[in-house]
Amino acid sequence: MSSWQIGRFTRLSLRGAWDRAAVYLPLVVMGLMAMTTYWLVRNTPIVGTPDFQAAPRHVPDYFMRNFSLRVFDAAGHMQRELYGREARHYPDTDTLEIDQVRIRSIHISGRVSTAQAQRGISNADASEMQLFDQAVVVREPVSNGQVQSQPRMELRSEFLHFFADTEEIRTHLPVELLRGDGDRFVADRLLYNNLDQLMQLQGHVHGVIKPRGRKS
Repeated sequence: MSSWQIGRFTRLSLRGAWDRAAVYLPLVVMGLMAMTTYWLVRNTPIVGTPDFQAAPRHVPDYFMRNFSLRVFDAAGHMQRELYGREARHYPDTDTLEIDQVRIRSIHISGRVSTAQAQRGISNADASEMQLFDQAVVVREPVSNGQVQSQPRMELRSEFLHFFADTEEIRTHLPVELLRGDGDRFVADRLLYNNLDQLMQLQGHVHGVIKPRGRKS
């Protein structure tokens, strides 16, 4: 075989090989693109985090200054009045943190209680109030006709937990109780439930009961 024939045979063989490779070339390119796309997806960092995955932040969403709020029941009767120098609302707990707080609560029976402190934390409808620093809760006297069935009562402490609807007061700190015209008690802790007429003075308890004068 001459050199011309050998060269022609070689060119025909290479052309046949190229034609066969060209048939599979699109498949090879598509495979490489798929592998490249998969690698990019696996290794590309996620930019940002969806808001719903973030932990809620204890940050106020609105403020009130020198304000007063009133809460009414379904029949339109006023249940509570809330006053404060400044309040901050926290949406994560739906609570109000109030400076120089004062609250006036009117029970369905007509009993009136008031509370005040340098700082307070209230739930949404002010039915539960945590009072901090120079906290004072007063239950006004209750009369049945012309007879005073329940004397005025005043509680003082650096912390009082006040429940308006159930008329409960709790504290784990030292507390002073003033009742009527001169009765005075001090204790380390207190649990009071006016509806059940139950008061628990715990820890070191001391009391002074003023003698009642006899009626002529």
